[in-house]
Amino acid sequence: MILNKYNLREEVAMNRQFRAEDFTRRKFIKLLVGGATATGILPRLGFGEPKASLKALSKTAAELPGTQASDEKFWELIKEYFPIRTGLIMMNAANLCPSPWVVQQLIFKYSQDIDSDPSFHNRAKFGEMKEEGRKAVAQYLGADPDEIAITRNTTEGNNIVVAGLPFKKGDEVLIWDENHPTANVAWDVRAERYGFSVKKVKTPTQPKNKAELLETFKNALTSRTRIIAFSHISNFSGLALPAKELCRMAQEHGILSLVDGAQTFGAISINVHDMGCDFYSGSAHKWLCGPKEVGILYVRKERVGDLWPLMIGDGWEEEVKGNARKFEAQGQRDDARVAVLGKTIEFHNAIGKERIEARIRALATAMKNEVQKKISAAKLVTPIESELSGGIVVLAVPGMEKMDSNTVLETLYQKYNIACNVLPLGIRLSPHIYNTMKEVEWVVAALRDFA
Repeated sequence: MILNKYNLREEVAMNRQFRAEDFTRRKFIKLLVGGATATGILPRLGFGEPKASLKALSKTAAELPGTQASDEKFWELIKEYFPIRTGLIMMNAANLCPSPWVVQQLIFKYSQDIDSDPSFHNRAKFGEMKEEGRKAVAQYLGADPDEIAITRNTTEGNNIVVAGLPFKKGDEVLIWDENHPTANVAWDVRAERYGFSVKKVKTPTQPKNKAELLETFKNALTSRTRIIAFSHISNFSGLALPAKELCRMAQEHGILSLVDGAQTFGAISINVHDMGCDFYSGSAHKWLCGPKEVGILYVRKERVGDLWPLMIGDGWEEEVKGNARKFEAQGQRDDARVAVLGKTIEFHNAIGKERIEARIRALATAMKNEVQKKISAAKLVTPIESELSGGIVVLAVPGMEKMDSNTVLETLYQKYNIACNVLPLGIRLSPHIYNTMKEVEWVVAALRDFA
């Protein structure tokens, strides 16, 4: 495929036109829209009957065999649940995701409800919705509701742990050098203030297996190490660390573990009890495709009493002391956004979180394979192996070294209509369930043309 022979934007727009007669699962279309054309209907369903549409989605997803990730017609229909503008190829899930119509419409609805009657009496129901969302998140992550704090984002969750543990001079914190910059800087700032030390672990550029990564951390442990803090998947390279094995290693040495789940919450099927971590943080606005400025922090129940809250809000002593709710006493929140967290989890469960993970991995694998096949001079930064990666693909293509990152980013967006990110190691592409295999092919074709 040579992009300069035609307009990629027009081609993407043409292929976004989805008709019911093209979809093999006509039963799904009839269930959703009574046999009408799907294009343009799902958004109206989202604003009108979100429960009905999710019920239909769940029913059809259940008919797929296993964790089927390759039924393109199914995933083309999933794409219609999102309000992405026609022709735009969104490959930036590692930074910010659109919310599906069923989530977006509830945010609008609840915001209007609050503004129409901001009385205590009317807003009381949002407390119940918050608790329903907490239960949904807990079940989704394999935790207990009392172990879940609803924060604003991953950064806040990480900082609660950074600032809340009683470390002192002589203690040592072990962190990964590929953690998100804000996470590592937070440890450095606190260490400077309280006198403990921070040691950064550098992993191999091309690791052979999980054992090699685990050994790198094991060799860095000392008798003074108090906690291991690491990103489950690097937003920098796309490398995935063996979280369960690292957390087990920490337990064996009497060390705490903090897992930054910014790139796995909503993308990878997680069970925090099985993982064995003490703390796990995440954001709803990334792979979960949920509301902005809503995040989660899992705190193992045995650790709740050891961790001090970052903020003290009204009602802390009477209502939330003794469980993870004590870490979310922040004062007035945007109730509408917090209230739709449960609906976001419902959307994921309707599709199936294992199926979502399988699809994300399939898209990322297809991306890596296409790049290797069609751009021989490209360098894949992210490992090919699925056990060493997730949904993020970082690669460098010939020609980009001659441009600054902003030029590369703007060229991909303005010329090829691809929204992604450009980092020091290369172009970062992070496809999600609203992407199709055709879009993966078009992105690789654009990169080849760009090179």
